[in-house]
Amino acid sequence: MSERLNTEQLSIGYAEAMIVKGLNLSLPTGKITALVGANGSGKSTILKTMARIMKPKSGSVMLDGKSIHNLSTKEVARQLAILPQNPTAPDGLTVSELVGYGRYPHQKGFGTLTPEDRSIIAKAITVTGMDEFHDRPIDRLSGGQRQRAWIAMALAQQTDILFLDEPTTFLDMAHQLEVLQLLQKLNQEEGRTIIMVVHDLNHASRYAQHMVAIKSGSVISEGAPSEVMTPGVLREVFGIEADIVPDPRTGVPLCLPYELAAYKAVGM
Repeated sequence: MSERLNTEQLSIGYAEAMIVKGLNLSLPTGKITALVGANGSGKSTILKTMARIMKPKSGSVMLDGKSIHNLSTKEVARQLAILPQNPTAPDGLTVSELVGYGRYPHQKGFGTLTPEDRSIIAKAITVTGMDEFHDRPIDRLSGGQRQRAWIAMALAQQTDILFLDEPTTFLDMAHQLEVLQLLQKLNQEEGRTIIMVVHDLNHASRYAQHMVAIKSGSVISEGAPSEVMTPGVLREVFGIEADIVPDPRTGVPLCLPYELAAYKAVGM
């Protein structure tokens, strides 16, 4: 499995509380990886630390063999981009202006946009299907359009690695599919490495080629969806009993939860 990004004995915490301890994780290059787990399992904390938003207590996040926390902010931003949960933009900022921020890591001097920058911004807007909204304020977009605008900003950074923390949260079903299909397109057509925290297990199984199941800051299972989406893993990670059936269209595993594992244990 080819890799550019991995952790070595990574430990992460808030104040005295240790969330992740001694994590060794390698993420495949050129694939979509979904981090899954119950609320509070540490998946978002791991993602933020791997994207250099958080600093670990100990251990390292390695990017191309170098510790990411020893690299400059601009150097990291030229290689990876992150879309956090529920990002916000200043009132009145247009799509084009927002996407333009993605060129910051590549600018010199006073940061004036060059013809090359403008070409890259235009392409990012086109790839995400936002041409007709390029001059519209972000606060006047629908949820799905807003997420696409933020993804366009990340694409304008021209990084091979894209992190997303729950990119479909608070979106309705149609807008969730809109965002996930865009990410799938970016992976398949441009070879982007995408790492995302996902709540919906069936979305993770359908759109990711690699899954990592996390519980209490530790990796319980990782691999292809067929290796991770098993009744035993779901019981351990989520505390649920579930049937796993093949998707009638794609054959990927689908999760059909039917009760809490605790209920079954006590015969309820």
